[in-house]
Amino acid sequence: MLSVHDLELRVGARTLMQGVSFRVDRGDKIGLVGRNGAGKTTLTKILAGEGLPTDGRIDRSGEVGYLPQDPRSGNPEHLARTRILDARGLGQLLLGMESAAIGMGDGDSATSERAMKKYGNLQDEFLALGGYAAEAEAASIASNLSLPDRILDQPLSTLSGGQRRRIELARILFSGADTMLLDEPTNHLDADSVVWLRDYLKSFQGGLIVISHDIELVEETVNRVFYLDANRTVIDVYNMNWKNYLRQRAADEERRKKERVNVEKKASVLQLQAAKFGAKASKAAAAHQMVRRAEKMLSGLDEVRSVDRVAKLRFPEPAPCGRTPLMASNLSKSYGSLEIFAAVDLAIDRGSKVVVLGFNGAGKTTLLRMLAGVDKPDTGQIEPGHGLRIGYYAQEHETIDVKRSVLENMVSSSPSITEMEARRVLGSFLFTGDDSHKAAGVLSGGEKTRLALAMIVVSGANVLLLDEPTNNLDPASREEILDALSNYSGAVVLVSHDEGAVEALNPERVLILPDGTEDFWNKDYADLISLA
Repeated sequence: MLSVHDLELRVGARTLMQGVSFRVDRGDKIGLVGRNGAGKTTLTKILAGEGLPTDGRIDRSGEVGYLPQDPRSGNPEHLARTRILDARGLGQLLLGMESAAIGMGDGDSATSERAMKKYGNLQDEFLALGGYAAEAEAASIASNLSLPDRILDQPLSTLSGGQRRRIELARILFSGADTMLLDEPTNHLDADSVVWLRDYLKSFQGGLIVISHDIELVEETVNRVFYLDANRTVIDVYNMNWKNYLRQRAADEERRKKERVNVEKKASVLQLQAAKFGAKASKAAAAHQMVRRAEKMLSGLDEVRSVDRVAKLRFPEPAPCGRTPLMASNLSKSYGSLEIFAAVDLAIDRGSKVVVLGFNGAGKTTLLRMLAGVDKPDTGQIEPGHGLRIGYYAQEHETIDVKRSVLENMVSSSPSITEMEARRVLGSFLFTGDDSHKAAGVLSGGEKTRLALAMIVVSGANVLLLDEPTNNLDPASREEILDALSNYSGAVVLVSHDEGAVEALNPERVLILPDGTEDFWNKDYADLISLA
């Protein structure tokens, strides 16, 4: 399991936490909560061994399975199925057995005999590691995460970011890890998969730390809560479930506020009295004692948490454009022999609102990447209309150059913006002071989301292509996005599993992939959002 001793974490000049100690034992299911930027993702990376703390010590026993927000692990040429099975050392064994089986049919008897011996040795090792029962277990996990055979039989390099993430989640669940660290595990999952994952985590016997803005997941699975406040450098530990934590935290805050009001009143009285006594030389010592007593009373107070700031988001006033700024016709895309979609037509009129639906792997992200000019279609063409300006939000944050600073990314997103204007906008997205000089690569998922949205705000876009824009955001920041969506007067093409985002968009049309069926939006399609 995990044992943390006097941990200190810093990012640049900022101290995220210090003097933090805790244990994660078997059966502990911890919800790690707090606002974006508080340090949740940084902490889980350090706990997983993917970085070093500034100070302190972490002791690990047993295997640790870590799901980051943006997984890029594994050989991109390996099949997805092999990646999952290799969590127990089975993937490469199976490949070796397949190769040996081919060699057994060789016309040369010596070659055939060597292949037969090799096959027998590999099969013995395969069976010792769980064999076909383990392979069936991996297949069951993959199926429950909406990973059918057609995806499992593809190389990792051909999969979307969401598919790669589900592959990594399946790998971790299959691995038999003693402790799991899961950062937003429900991102890119359909409704059925989310329900299955909740049940799986409820029955998991090891240690678990989960970061999630899925309230139902946290509510149903965790029995301890670690709260990180972005304005403090400590972790508040609540040894209770989610509902009791919310009640306890509210009670703690109320107690702290009342206590502070009472103590501040008493301290104020002492300070006023000291001021009166201080005018008389004979009472100077008493006045000094009163001042010290007032200061001691105030210093002994528990800190009242300052109100968390929220990024103030408004999408840009759209630049003037023609009646149809973006048109696509006869688009198709395949990976090898696997057809993703074909013959897709789409016309984006000025100010129109379109939601794209379809099951995971139907090509929703691929279509947006084509419309944004990132990927090329196999057939068909995309025609930009008069005055087109695209603002593209990629769910894997590909629009951000991780080697550049936050400020450099902002300036590059708009050729006319000044550094001062960029800093002002960044401030409204909670990037202040030295934050603008951070390398974008060290940002958490929520911070990258805020930066990507800030870059769109200064772009003057009149067509927004938004791919899961509410992922990785805390509830308050999510509400800001929904409000911005509902008030934006430009055109929007939205891909989202978030029913609230689609409701805020109030779409006029729906495009259903992979068939490319287009229809007017009606409430019957709302049931498909979380299932897609």
